[in-house]
Amino acid sequence: MIPVTAITRSLSGQAWRWRGGNMDMGSTDSAPGDDLVTQLLMSRGVAREDLERHRRPTLRDFLPDPSIFRDMDSAAIRLSDAILSNEQITIYGDYDVDGATSAALLVLLLRDLGVLARHYIPDRLLEGYGPSGEALVRLAGEGSTLIITVDCGAMAHEALAAAHAVGVDVIVVDHHKCSSELPMAAALVNPNRLDECDEAASYGHLAAVGVAFLLAIATVRELRGRGHFEKRKAPDLMRLLDLVALGTVADVAQLKGLNRALVSQGLKIMARRENIGLSALIDASRLTRAPTCSDLGFALGPRINAGGRVGEATLGVRLLTTQDPDEARSIAAQLSLLNEERRGIEQEVQEAAEAQVAAQHNRAVLVLAGHGWHPGVIGIVAGRIKEKTGKPSLVIALDADEAGNGKGSGRSIAGVDLGSAIMAAREAGMLIAGGGHAMACGLTIDPARLAELGDWLNERLARDISGARASQSLLLDLSLSPGGLTPELVETLETAGPFGIGWPGPRVAVGPVRLVKCDLVGADHVRMVASGADGRSFKAIAFRAAQTELGQALLHGSRGRHLWLAGRAKIDDWASRPAAELHVEDAAFAD
Repeated sequence: MIPVTAITRSLSGQAWRWRGGNMDMGSTDSAPGDDLVTQLLMSRGVAREDLERHRRPTLRDFLPDPSIFRDMDSAAIRLSDAILSNEQITIYGDYDVDGATSAALLVLLLRDLGVLARHYIPDRLLEGYGPSGEALVRLAGEGSTLIITVDCGAMAHEALAAAHAVGVDVIVVDHHKCSSELPMAAALVNPNRLDECDEAASYGHLAAVGVAFLLAIATVRELRGRGHFEKRKAPDLMRLLDLVALGTVADVAQLKGLNRALVSQGLKIMARRENIGLSALIDASRLTRAPTCSDLGFALGPRINAGGRVGEATLGVRLLTTQDPDEARSIAAQLSLLNEERRGIEQEVQEAAEAQVAAQHNRAVLVLAGHGWHPGVIGIVAGRIKEKTGKPSLVIALDADEAGNGKGSGRSIAGVDLGSAIMAAREAGMLIAGGGHAMACGLTIDPARLAELGDWLNERLARDISGARASQSLLLDLSLSPGGLTPELVETLETAGPFGIGWPGPRVAVGPVRLVKCDLVGADHVRMVASGADGRSFKAIAFRAAQTELGQALLHGSRGRHLWLAGRAKIDDWASRPAAELHVEDAAFAD
């Protein structure tokens, strides 16, 4: 039988390598202990002397002094002035989960401080991404003297100049890439400012909601220094961590360092169900246990996103800030219906976009565009196509605004900074607007320049993409026989979490096995029952794999052959007794 270490080309065309040393568990049935967790931590870059801090990540161990960030103290002072003077404050958020949770966090903070702040979420279709000068001026005219933009604003030069011209102060709280020229703002807090110090820049992986949480800390500290809490109770900032966890995971921010601590502690707060809206959303998602990191990304996040994508943009913030249980249940139900609607729209756009892929087979970057595509789902479709093709993908909805411009969203692969490329394209005059970060971007373009953009991106990124794909391999954490795939193993692996981008979940190889059963379930999932020489069997499933090279090989080429299956070990708790199953990401023949 071929061992895992000898697999140089799997059924999906990848080599298999150990993430951090050979952790072969052989055929042992004993429950692994702390030694396994220690190896998992070290294989993710943790130094031996730093193990305990990462084993149980807490804010005490990872939280920086907010003052290290440029403009943080200025932002806290200006916000404190507004609180003490009872100014009208408006929180201007983006329409995705990160924007909704960031806005809700500041609204709840200010409510605890005795200030009823307004919130404003632009309509994705009518207003597009980021603050508009028209909206900021209108808010100023309605009485707002301080506007805080969250998850947007870092590149809104014209809009912020318009706000400044009418005398309204704007604080920008963002995490997207900045240009060297910053917009006119009372304060701009963003770890990805080009002029940040090295220590602050090391927190560039924060989602906007993480930056908003740091602003909350700085503001409470500023108010405490002014004696504001001598006769009133200071707000409990830890209660806001459920929002921080949701926004961080849903925005696919890297779960390393501070983010991992924020999510780890936030999940504990979420389990207490103190936020009325989040509790209703958990019920609407049919979760009967405390939410996990995966639930934030695949159950809760998509529902809040659905409001901004195909429904009413303000639903997410309204849900997360309501104090009325009936309203919370109503909004959560509405978001669930919108999420179902979003899935149908997404499927139509994905099929139309995939029809264009073959014509661009020789392109390093896919630029797919169509009339009538809903702008609210193009980011999801770009991600799906990126996963299927292994190429950075841009999906553009043509005629998305009254001027006939295209609105696009892109998703990249590891090692290729798509956000920087889009910002460079904007500076080169090819785009009306554009920005983002390494793995995702957004843009507005004149359809006449689509071909030019495609050629330019192909030339700029081809070498990076070639290098990234050449070095692509499936990283494994341990191998085991079917008898070693137990609920106890899954529980031990989970103690090294929470897992996500930048802190990958453990990947195990199980085998050699024969497939006792292999068929289709749902639209395009491959379901399996695998059995090993040790007499043990287990269930496995490869999601959305039926039409892939891997899926076809499993369905039609695996009969009678021995295989290694690689993927994530999970708990199947549908039966009366929990069992371990494998979510398959790859496979390789063992004979």
